[in-house]
Amino acid sequence: MLGIEEPVLERLYGRVIELMAGAWPYLREERDTVLRWARDEESNFSRTIEQGRELLAELVERARAEGRSEVAAEDAFRLHDTYGFPFEMTRELLAEEGLAVDEGAVRRLMEEARSVARRGAGRAGQSAARRERASEVARQAASATRFIGYEQLTASTTVQAVGRDDGLLLVKLAESPFYPEGGGQVSDTGTLVGEWGRARVVDAVRLPDDQVLVCELEEGKPPPVGAEVRASVDAEQRRRTMRNHTATHLLHAALRRTLGAHVRQAGSYVGPDKLRFDFTHGQRLGRAAVDEIQALVNEWVGASLPVRAFETTRAEADRLGAIALFGEKYGDWVRVVEIDDVSRELCGGTHVASSAEIGLFDIETETSSASNVRRIEAVTGPGAAELFARRSAALAELAALLRVPEHEIVPAVERLQRELKEARKRRQAGDGQVRAEDLVARARQVGDAAVVVEAVAGVEPRELVDLADKVRQKLGRAVVLLGAGVGERAHLVATVAPELAESDLRADELVRVAAAVIGGGGGGRPTLAQAGGRRVERVGEALEQAAAAIEQRLR
Repeated sequence: MLGIEEPVLERLYGRVIELMAGAWPYLREERDTVLRWARDEESNFSRTIEQGRELLAELVERARAEGRSEVAAEDAFRLHDTYGFPFEMTRELLAEEGLAVDEGAVRRLMEEARSVARRGAGRAGQSAARRERASEVARQAASATRFIGYEQLTASTTVQAVGRDDGLLLVKLAESPFYPEGGGQVSDTGTLVGEWGRARVVDAVRLPDDQVLVCELEEGKPPPVGAEVRASVDAEQRRRTMRNHTATHLLHAALRRTLGAHVRQAGSYVGPDKLRFDFTHGQRLGRAAVDEIQALVNEWVGASLPVRAFETTRAEADRLGAIALFGEKYGDWVRVVEIDDVSRELCGGTHVASSAEIGLFDIETETSSASNVRRIEAVTGPGAAELFARRSAALAELAALLRVPEHEIVPAVERLQRELKEARKRRQAGDGQVRAEDLVARARQVGDAAVVVEAVAGVEPRELVDLADKVRQKLGRAVVLLGAGVGERAHLVATVAPELAESDLRADELVRVAAAVIGGGGGGRPTLAQAGGRRVERVGEALEQAAAAIEQRLR
C-alpha cells in the first residue's frame, strides 16, 4: 500500500537505538537482539500477508466457481482470527476483485471472539478480587508475616488476622514456611493444625513484603486471632517444585550456551508436576538441538553442582553477571541463585542444594508460545522416571506388536510405511484402471467421436480429473464429462480431444452449461475444465443437459 518493497524495520530500529541509547544504555547492549527481532517480525508479517493472499485467492476462486458475488463472513473472519490476515486488507482486495463480504457479520464474529477472551480474563479478575480481600486481611495485622520457608518446612506460630473469601478462610500468620506464588513458581500447600481444629492450605497470596494463606477448614472452627498453630508445608510437593525450579535455571543456561546470548526468559511455570519455560528465539528447535540441550542439563545434574542463594545489592549482582528477568522491577537489595560455574540469576524461588537432587531431566515438548517465543515443557526426578517408565512400556508394546526387538522398532516401522505407501499406489492405480475400463466400455459413438457422460461415486475431485483424462486417452477422439458428489459439493470435469476442441466443442463451455444447473460456476481450457456447485442432487440433470449440448454439436 505504501509502495515499500524492501525490509525497513531493521534500519529504522537501528536509528532509534542510536538516538535513544544515551538515555537507555541497555539498548546499545542489546542492539543485536533488538535488530534480530525487528528482522524476524517483519519477515514473519510478510509471510503472514503472503499466506493470507494465497488463502484469499482460493476463497475468490471458490466464490466465482459457485457463482457467488461475496465471500462468506466466516471465511473472512477465519483469515483474521486464525491466520492473522488483517480484515481491512481482505475487504480491499475483495473489492478489487468485484466481490463483497458482510462486514457487519465479520465484526459480530470478532466481538464473539473477544467475549470468549474476556470470560477467560474474568477468571484472572477473580484472582485479583481475592488478592484485594487478602490485602484487607493483612492490614488488620500489626506487622508483616516473616517468611521462613527457605530454611524450614514447619513452624509453630500464631494467627495475626483471619478473614473469609467465597467460602474459604484467609489466614495471616506471624511466621510462615509457605512460599507464596511468584516468579513463575506455584504456591506451597500444606496444613494448619491447632486446638481450634485443622485447615488445609490450598494457596498463598503474595502481597508486597507480606502474604496471606488461603485455607479450607477440615475440622473444628476457624482459628481466632492469637491462636497457636502448627504450620506444615507439603514436603513432597515442595521437593518436586524445587527440583523443577533449579532445572529451569539449568535449562536457561543450556539454551543460552547452545543457541546464543539472545535467549531470554519470557515466562515460566514451576510446579510439582512439571516445568514450563518460555524463551526468546525465532525458530523451532530441531530434534538434534533439543537432544543437545537435554544432554547438557543432565550432564550438569550428574556433576552434583552446588546451588547457593545469597542476597546482595543490585549493583553487585549486575557486576557478577546475574541475569535479571527482562521488564521485571527489582529493589536495591536482591536475592541471587547461583549454580556453580553454570548459572547466576536473580530469583526469589526455592531450590535444591545440589543439582544432583534433580535426579533426571527430560524434555517432553518444544513448541511455539508466541511470535519469536518458544516454549519447552519438561519433567524432573520422579516425574521424569514416570515418563521413562511409560515410554519403556510403550516401546515394549510396539516391539510385541511388530514382533521385533526394541532396537529394531524404527526400521520395522519405516519398512511398514514403505509397504503401505506402495500398496496404496497399487490400489489407486488398480481402482482407477478398472473404473476407466468400465467407462470406456460404456462410451457411445456420436458422429465420429466417442462420448462418455457419467456420474461416478466414491471419487475425490483430484481423482475425478485423472479418471476423465485416462478415459479420454484410451478413447482417443472423444469427449468425456464426469460428475460426482463429494460431501455437500458437486464436482464436474470435462476433457475434450484437441482436434474436437478446435472444431468449437470446448470443455470450458461444456462445464459452464452443466455448472449452471448445480448452482455453481467453473472454467478452464478448451481441452480440460472443471466446475463446482452446491446442488449435489442435481448432478444427474446437469450431465443430461451437457450430454444434449454435446450431441447437438457433434451431429
